[in-house]
Amino acid sequence: MDIKQNTLYCSIRKELVAALPEEIIRQRLLVYMLNDRGFPEALVAVEKTLKQMPHLGSLNPLKIPHRRADIICYGKGIHPDCALYPLLLIECKAVKLTSRVINQVAGYNQFVKAYFIAIVNDHEIQTGWFDPKQGVYVFVPHLPSYEELLEAVIPAHNT
Repeated sequence: MDIKQNTLYCSIRKELVAALPEEIIRQRLLVYMLNDRGFPEALVAVEKTLKQMPHLGSLNPLKIPHRRADIICYGKGIHPDCALYPLLLIECKAVKLTSRVINQVAGYNQFVKAYFIAIVNDHEIQTGWFDPKQGVYVFVPHLPSYEELLEAVIPAHNT
């Protein structure tokens, strides 16, 4: 991350972006994800509208809401119908993480259908998955590595 005159360089988008509070959080998280958690840069997308997501291409564009995902991490071979499929949907916030933030990202995920969601601010990361038995998202207070997420989706991934 390089802060110069209120801008940051986004290595995913390959451009300078305004250093707004949520963007600073997003860029710090991206550095952590790529350098410490093993997320492949080529499988990470930033600030994509739901209509730009390849796995939603078969849906009627009028039924896809005009929403933008902060960060989407894809996995290869994790879904029988799509070569690339959302593994993790992340929402970055410059405010306290509340149930309202959880509801926002869960609402986005009704369309994205990522296996995992995460909410992040400057002080915490919560990663969750939907538990059908409880009918709610269950969260852990950290970001698992890319490999850990893949192994949770495909237990035999590394065998």
